[in-house]
Order: sequence, then C-alpha cells, then structure tokens
Amino acid sequence: MNPNFNTMTNGELRAYVIAHPDDRSAFHTFVDRFTAEASPATFDIPNSNAEVKEVEILIQQKLAQLKIGT
Repeated sequence: MNPNFNTMTNGELRAYVIAHPDDRSAFHTFVDRFTAEASPATFDIPNSNAEVKEVEILIQQKLAQLKIGT
C-alpha cells in the first residue's frame, strides 16, 4: 500500500522522504512541491565584504520574523 503524498503536509512528506530515501516517487513529489512554493526572486552574488555583511543582516532579520510568526 503506497501512501498518498498529496495529502501529506510538508513536514510529513519531508519526514517520509528522510525515512524512505529510496522512494523516488516521494522524493519527486517533495521536490515538485518545494519548487512550486519557492520564491522566483533571484539575487546577485555579493561582491564585497560590506555586501556579505548586509546579506547576513537581512538573513538574520528574516529568521527573526519567521520565529515571531510561529
């Protein structure tokens, strides 16, 4: 009996893929779902130490926002 990946939450599907690394169907479903939900935004690679620091600050701010939202 095969599980229905479409009814699983993202967390459940991720856990299933980790527990069943040889299940290609589950992996493809996971990747398809992840890609569909991913942001289409792209960013240039930082060219200086100042830009790297700016990116680090933005990442920390986003992580803080995500913690507050949960």
